[in-house]
Amino acid sequence: MSGERIEVAAAVVERPDGTFLMARRPEGKAYAGWWEFPGGKVEAGETPRDALDRELREELGIRVAAAVPWIKRTHVYPHAEVMLRFFRVSDWEGEPHPHEGQVLAWTQAWTPEVEPILPANGPIMKALQLPLEYAISDAEKLGVEVFLERLRSRLIGGLRLVQLREKNLGATEFRVLAGEANRLCRAQGALLMLNGDAALARELGCGLHLDAAHLMRQEQRPDHALVAASCHDPEELEMAARLGLDFVVLSPVLPTASHPGAETLGWERFASWLADYPLPVYALGGLDRAGLTRAREAGAHGVALKSAAWSV
Repeated sequence: MSGERIEVAAAVVERPDGTFLMARRPEGKAYAGWWEFPGGKVEAGETPRDALDRELREELGIRVAAAVPWIKRTHVYPHAEVMLRFFRVSDWEGEPHPHEGQVLAWTQAWTPEVEPILPANGPIMKALQLPLEYAISDAEKLGVEVFLERLRSRLIGGLRLVQLREKNLGATEFRVLAGEANRLCRAQGALLMLNGDAALARELGCGLHLDAAHLMRQEQRPDHALVAASCHDPEELEMAARLGLDFVVLSPVLPTASHPGAETLGWERFASWLADYPLPVYALGGLDRAGLTRAREAGAHGVALKSAAWSV
């Protein structure tokens, strides 16, 4: 390998139905016939966003109207190390057309209709399966029955990712609650993450969510299909990335009623910690669903909500 490092701006051009655009590389280029996200090399003097706008204009003939920074992935190919800076493009002017000999197709993350996909883009497809809201349980405050009723209502309304975190419930009570929550989630095609209880998560077929203390004690990724963690500083973020977790929650972003006077990150520091970060990140702390836009502008995948997730 030459040791060359190439920075690339890549676009997830997505429609409201969740489908997104991919391009098949034309003959004569490296990896001809493989599918990738549109984009291209960041030239000298350009910001990644400048490169995104230029590349989509040149490749597809569209003008980007709305895009937010997303995850960043480094991949080592035989010819170079490539840093892919992904943006999610939700609004544009013009109809995408292939301007450089490529073939275009709209596809979706769960069962992509295109193959083969460039190796660097495999983790991106998995990340695109994650919804924009991650709801954290609040049964201690609401009461178990009220919580389950609100969970049922939110799931019917489209909620698709839930963390069961009830530190003050006994083991038996938590097991019963987890079983019922898992049943409700499965009925609506939603994903349930259990906080801390790896054995029960494996038994129920749920995802596993690690608190920061458990995260820092891990020597390798836990053996679960979906693993996430709570992070509060760059060291914890680095550990989650090194273990290859699927996503993280970063907090506290803004002041919260539950922790008055606690130090918060603020959006500027939050964004700086995500500048080169490879995993999807949910912003948590002092937010509600209306804060999603601001969180995504700072590089977050979405928002994690506790009390605001269950408000009526």
